[in-house]
Amino acid sequence: MATEDIRKDLRAAVAARQELGPEYELEVIEGFLAKLDAHTAQHLATPPVKAETPSREGDPGGLALAIVSVAAGIPITAIAATQEGAFAIVICWGGLVGINLARSISRFIGR
Repeated sequence: MATEDIRKDLRAAVAARQELGPEYELEVIEGFLAKLDAHTAQHLATPPVKAETPSREGDPGGLALAIVSVAAGIPITAIAATQEGAFAIVICWGGLVGINLARSISRFIGR
């Protein structure tokens, strides 16, 4: 890891300073800072890794929700038709469409 390399370089610079004495302190510090600058420049030059967004094919939740909506819609339609009529059917299917639409919008915004 890059952080570990920087730590090793710093330890080496401190050891070199202790071994060479205070008269070489400026050169040791300059050498370490040059390595640190090179590492920073290299790190800034590399493009950031883009997190992969889940594909629609890899997310079976949308398909499962659609299947459950249709399966639930059949008995809901039958109950609504016998109890309240066509207006109740429109309200029930509107709710099922709204649930699926909300999930689609949240997936689109979540990208």
